[in-house]
Amino acid sequence: MSAPDLSAPLFGRSGRHLRLDTLVRLRWLAIAGQSAAVAGVHFGLGFPLPFGWCFIVIAVSAWLNIALRIRFPLSHRLMDRPATALLGFDIVQLAALLFMTGGLQNPFAILFLAPVMISATALPPQRTLVLGLLAMVLATLLSRFHLPLPWAGDDRPVLPPFYQLGNWVALVLGLAFTGIYAWRVAKEARDLSDALAATELVLAREQHLSQLDGLAAAAAHELGTPLGTIALVARELTRLAPPDGEMAEDIALLREQVERCRGILGKLSSLQDEDAGPLDQLTLRLLIEEAAGPQRPFGVPFEISMTGEKPEPVCRRNPGMIYGLGNIVDNAVDFARSTVTIAAEWTQSRVVLTIADDGPGFPPDVLMRAGEPYLSRGSSEGRAGGGLGLGLFIAKTLLERGGATLEFSNLPAPGSGASIRIVWPRDIFEADLPAIGGTKPEPSALNELGCTRAQSGTWAAFRPELRATAARMDKRQGDDDAGCAERNRQARRHGHVAAAGG
Repeated sequence: MSAPDLSAPLFGRSGRHLRLDTLVRLRWLAIAGQSAAVAGVHFGLGFPLPFGWCFIVIAVSAWLNIALRIRFPLSHRLMDRPATALLGFDIVQLAALLFMTGGLQNPFAILFLAPVMISATALPPQRTLVLGLLAMVLATLLSRFHLPLPWAGDDRPVLPPFYQLGNWVALVLGLAFTGIYAWRVAKEARDLSDALAATELVLAREQHLSQLDGLAAAAAHELGTPLGTIALVARELTRLAPPDGEMAEDIALLREQVERCRGILGKLSSLQDEDAGPLDQLTLRLLIEEAAGPQRPFGVPFEISMTGEKPEPVCRRNPGMIYGLGNIVDNAVDFARSTVTIAAEWTQSRVVLTIADDGPGFPPDVLMRAGEPYLSRGSSEGRAGGGLGLGLFIAKTLLERGGATLEFSNLPAPGSGASIRIVWPRDIFEADLPAIGGTKPEPSALNELGCTRAQSGTWAAFRPELRATAARMDKRQGDDDAGCAERNRQARRHGHVAAAGG
């Protein structure tokens, strides 16, 4: 049970590109703040500074914003290179303002962090590294080359060289730490989003297949009556036409194709019947077999144990639950040296399923984060296909949606291997079962077979007999449809169409 391929365009980075509107709005906020700071220092505090040149630098940012608004729609998303260029412009524009207002002595030098942090959340690490280096180079130049810090009077403060060096070191470390921290948080959010999208694809596919079964069965039922009428007319034409007439061959072909259609409709009807009624319910043992069955051909033996008082828990067939358990069993088979153990136990209050292998087990760093997306066992295991990231995350998500809780651990010494314990409250595990009759099947099919669930122990054993019963019922229904068509034909001959319709 492999996970969906996230290299497809659906899971690409196209949906995470920066919106131009976001950068434009942030730049307008920066323009407003820079204008207020320059005007407040010059007019409010009366500190001398190159006011005109400062506002020219600010105006360049405003003109760029206006040009971007005119050229592109609000919903336009930027590719990596244009987004990097715009964030680089913001760093250079801030450096120009700082050059005219004291360099790194200006407390607003901390704003170098903003463009780098935005890049870390939305752009690849290489782009963020380029912007961080640009900010570091400009900060280094500003520490040596800048105009005096705006100040009133002749007692302008002079910061010691070591203090200025400390400011530079703090800014560089802040760039590195903020960039790495923001990138890590954003990456985890993107991984989670992609993994959830893959989970939705798996569930949508299973639901689509189930709906196709229902539609096929409904179409087969609706087509049964007109097909019976066609068969009746074909038989009537065979009786009336001369055996050696020119239409005899065509009529024979018509009857042959009618029978072929009957066979096809019978197969379509069985698609829905196969998962309906009692077969739509699974005992805990059958649930384990559904999950482990596809892995048996790989040559790893299974040891399955069942512990608990009767009756055995029964759940409704759930594709998500089967897929999730199958994914966990698949991982156990991949890493097992000789055996995979599946232990089931239940009480009146809960159902517990433990899946373990005798492989190397979870490494300590993996065990702490097991179930997170895009986590894999290291290449030192030497196993192909040893990924435990997205597949295990999907399995965990699907099972937790069904009310289960998962616990990851390693087997205690002297044994070795990984163990995953899945626990359901029993009332949730058995939810959506019929309120009357419990897990008993519908009597109409089983009475004809003359057996009960206690005699069989599993509904899978009755699958061929139930199909035969359904076939006989379909035959009787076809005969009834043919009889109805015959009565309608005779009524039309005698002019009693209305009576026949009633």
